[in-house]
Amino acid sequence: MASSYNNSIPIAVSDGESDELAGRIKARVRRKRTRPANRGQNRFSRRVVHLILKWWHVPLILLAAGLLILEASRIGGRSGPRIRRDSDPKKQAGTVGRKPPENLDRLDQVTRVRGGVRERCLKLLPPEELGQLDFPTGNAHVESIKRVVYVSADVNDHHLEGGNLTQIQQFSESTRFNLFTGGQSLEQRDESFKVNETAIVNCGFYSEAGGFKISEEDKQYMQSCKAVVSTCTFGGGDNLYQPIGLSESSLKKVCYVAFWDEITLAAQQAEGHTVGGDHYIGKWRVILVKNLPFTDQRLNGKIPKMLPHRLFPNARFSIWVDSKSQFRRDPMGVFEALLWRSNSVLAISEHGARSSVYDEAKAVVRKNKATPEEVEVQLTQYRHDGLPEDKRFNGKKALAEASIIVREHNPTTNVFMCLWFNEVVRFTSRDQLSFPYVLWRRLKVMKNGINMFPVCTRKDLVNSIGHVRKAKPLLTS
Repeated sequence: MASSYNNSIPIAVSDGESDELAGRIKARVRRKRTRPANRGQNRFSRRVVHLILKWWHVPLILLAAGLLILEASRIGGRSGPRIRRDSDPKKQAGTVGRKPPENLDRLDQVTRVRGGVRERCLKLLPPEELGQLDFPTGNAHVESIKRVVYVSADVNDHHLEGGNLTQIQQFSESTRFNLFTGGQSLEQRDESFKVNETAIVNCGFYSEAGGFKISEEDKQYMQSCKAVVSTCTFGGGDNLYQPIGLSESSLKKVCYVAFWDEITLAAQQAEGHTVGGDHYIGKWRVILVKNLPFTDQRLNGKIPKMLPHRLFPNARFSIWVDSKSQFRRDPMGVFEALLWRSNSVLAISEHGARSSVYDEAKAVVRKNKATPEEVEVQLTQYRHDGLPEDKRFNGKKALAEASIIVREHNPTTNVFMCLWFNEVVRFTSRDQLSFPYVLWRRLKVMKNGINMFPVCTRKDLVNSIGHVRKAKPLLTS
């Protein structure tokens, strides 16, 4: 026992060293405890990533299936009302076509925010006041033009010797001037823009042999109209949409006229839609036009669009609506809001995307609406005449979208529309290119009589449908 005790080696340990040693031991113990947990988390993360990589396509397949089921239910829900709409004779009369668009018959108001306040784009009178509206008496504008003479084969036209129609026919081989328009030299064109008390101007309907034939019965009806809402479809390109939002009193004061050609009539009859014995489809009186003067259907459409004063000689006011739209407001209210209230004689929808004719020309070529060559001929002439690059004339936006035209029929606006028509005959059929030029040449005469209303007002006036199909060209023998 004694030897064992004597061979031991004493080790001195201080209190501080013992605490330090204990701390290291505890630290090692804690690290050993945390390592298994970290390894478990790593294994779990790797397992999750592996499962995602292996089965990632399953949620996508489920999502795609769900979307297909949802779309199928939507299509099935829409097909029922469309079939009922087409099977309803009243709706058939209102909408010529098998698949009416979704925004048809909408009457919701279009609004905008101005100065932090939301307001309606088209401020119509209340319904009770609309019913009491009547046409104003007299003319609020002092006319600088007292008399308008439309050049015709019966008028001594110095371009023709004795009104020789053969010369016009020969001239039309290289231009679009023909027996309907009469010939017009550049000198005569420039002369027609001058302001005189007596305006002598080409304005279509030059000769009885020029085409655009309408029956005597239809002519008598058109002569009875004091105000008119008109549209046209030539070549069967668009359907006919019933006007909505009008009052009974307006229906008694305003004619609704749709111009069709024989191609459109045949196309609609093939679909089972026929004009009644009274010449009506719904509220529209259908006027059948024969012997259209141009092979270009777009140009034929400019006749009812720009020359309603020639077609409705006794009408004081008119509204033009492109066939791709459904008119949805009371016409008397529109006359009051866009003409009478602002003391205007012509209201037209301004262009929403551009404001310069030169920018519009680039867009026309880019969208293949006209060839670069014919656009360049037009712009070259306009530059030669001095048309400025300014985006606005006299504070007004010059470029018009022109799908809606509201106007008073008086000598000033009649000549304006004749000049505009002559430009689309001479150059391209894109009337957006020629409107700024005519406005520039006649701005002093029009003064403040033009109301270029904004895009949101146009959207309030119509439901925009878009062109249904491409118009068929006029077939000539």
